[in-house]
Amino acid sequence: MPLSGPPRLRPALLAAGSAALLALTAAVPSAASPSAPAPAAGSVVLDWYDATARTVAAAAAPTQITNSRTWAIGWIAAARAAREAPGGSGRGRFQDAAVASAVHDALVALAPSRRADLDAALAATLGGIPDGPAEDRGVAAGARQAAAVLAERAGDGLDPASSNTPFSVPAAAPGVWQPTPDGYAPAIQYGNRLGRPFLLERADQFRPGPPPALDSRRYRADLAEVRAYGSADSSVRTPRQTETATFWYGGSLTLFTEPLRVAVARSHGSAADRASLVALFHAASVDTQIATSDGKYTYVRWRPVTAIRTGAVDPDPAWRPLHQTPAHPDYPSGHATYAGAAQTVLDALVGPVTAPFEITSPTAPGVRRTYTAWSGLTRDNVDARVWSGIHTRTADEAGVRLGEAVARHTLRNADRLLGGGGRGVQPSP
Repeated sequence: MPLSGPPRLRPALLAAGSAALLALTAAVPSAASPSAPAPAAGSVVLDWYDATARTVAAAAAPTQITNSRTWAIGWIAAARAAREAPGGSGRGRFQDAAVASAVHDALVALAPSRRADLDAALAATLGGIPDGPAEDRGVAAGARQAAAVLAERAGDGLDPASSNTPFSVPAAAPGVWQPTPDGYAPAIQYGNRLGRPFLLERADQFRPGPPPALDSRRYRADLAEVRAYGSADSSVRTPRQTETATFWYGGSLTLFTEPLRVAVARSHGSAADRASLVALFHAASVDTQIATSDGKYTYVRWRPVTAIRTGAVDPDPAWRPLHQTPAHPDYPSGHATYAGAAQTVLDALVGPVTAPFEITSPTAPGVRRTYTAWSGLTRDNVDARVWSGIHTRTADEAGVRLGEAVARHTLRNADRLLGGGGRGVQPSP
């Protein structure tokens, strides 16, 4: 899709009349200082994107959904505040000040240990914005919206303790999840399904149908694929496939921070548009994680390692996956749901194709992967979890569909999340 004009949302996303249309273009990040001239277009959003990434990394909660919540709260506040900007020559200054103020205040509240770094970043941003009523009103709008969103989300059940509410493991039986090696850790993320979503009406709103029966041809093919390609000592997995599995083994929030930044940096839009992109992405990711937990703990499907060691036609008690299996059920795959949601938001708001970009991974030091379409990230996530030996392909594919459904719902209902002041969506010609 060309980058020269504002893309339009697909007709399928227009059912509820969302005001989430974002225009996109290139922008170069630029750090402001007290003596700097007015910031380059888009640089303030990128500065505060990077400040959010630093803050979340330095003060990370032990649960991904909590960190996704931090991103969502800060950027929902930023989008709402920036969308209050009046017309006229001071609009850009208002929006830059509003974004900086909103994200700053939200992050200070959620990660108070990072206040000194955040205060310095705010001083740098405001030092690069000409003094005057536009700046003052933008700062006030940001502070007001940050306080409002923090109040709205109070007690939403997305804190680490609530996320990891204890789960009583059912008695062992064919197909039923049991703690997995190594460590046989207790189940995690059970409580996500009980958290309050941003836009979903309920956790099971888009619950996938059940996984294939254990005696079905599809399940036997799924398990045979994992057994062959996902074992630690696989003789059929290629070096490239092993690299893919290792690259995408890390947490989804971390792995998608670079791709989302690429999308923001290349956007055509105002600070309000860019902030809305970040806000919708992370609100969708939170709701997707809630929906994923609902599916996992509804079906409580065993992991491939348990099936291959104890339940296969020809069990292999010594079989080991390439990577350690996470401590929650197989179906649907959380990595795949996150990727499906991410792709849906980016396809709709940025366009499905972009100029080549490189990303890195904390679990594959020194490796760089190049992509030209957001769908490539999804494809590699699906394959990676099979080649890691920790998911069946069916669980991955169901996860992608679930993430897509949740993200479409987020986009259709963006007005409810971001409030008024945005441009209405126009149908594709």
